[in-house]
Amino acid sequence: MNDSILVIGTRRYSSWSLRGWLAVRLAGLDVREQVIPLADNGETPAIRTISPNGKVPYLEHDGAAVWESLAICEYCAEQAPGLWPADARARAYARSIAAEMHAGFRAVRAAMPMNTGRDNRSLAAGTTADIDADIARIDAIWTEARLDFGKDGNFLFGEKFGMADAMFAPIVSRFLSYGVSPSPESRAYMTAVRAHPLMEEWYQLAAQEPKEWQQARFEGIA
Repeated sequence: MNDSILVIGTRRYSSWSLRGWLAVRLAGLDVREQVIPLADNGETPAIRTISPNGKVPYLEHDGAAVWESLAICEYCAEQAPGLWPADARARAYARSIAAEMHAGFRAVRAAMPMNTGRDNRSLAAGTTADIDADIARIDAIWTEARLDFGKDGNFLFGEKFGMADAMFAPIVSRFLSYGVSPSPESRAYMTAVRAHPLMEEWYQLAAQEPKEWQQARFEGIA
């Protein structure tokens, strides 16, 4: 029996779970997956019995326990070198924007919760200055990375979907859900990320989740 496990939340909504899941799949780790439906109030007691910080994703692999998405990304990159760019300057930029994603963009994250069942429906109340500032910064990051490091492929650092892409994949999902249309360079990047086989698999699995896992507080956002 495989004792390694990745614990994630409802695929339809859990942006952090998507990041950890992508990292584990990109690294090819042999783990079983456990999905815990997220409670509608934002607190899920079942997760607290498993994960040290009471949040998902949570990874146990070969005796190591890892939580927080960025830490899982780093752990996975150690198991499968090449998921960060080989070039030192590109790698420094990739790690910097991944950390910025992990810590920032709170306005977008609060106003546009991830919902893979929602497609191109803008916020009823419109955006705010803080949301617009987050969108502009994300657009700038994607455009700069693509033009400086990613010219030879469809992703931030070229042909390979790597850890920086995994960190930003839920933002791509959010922008598609809420009809955010950044620069042409960023729109092309969003198209490539959404079409990636792992993203397609995640969306398909999310669509197969029980209807009772759907949450009114997310579904009710116009």
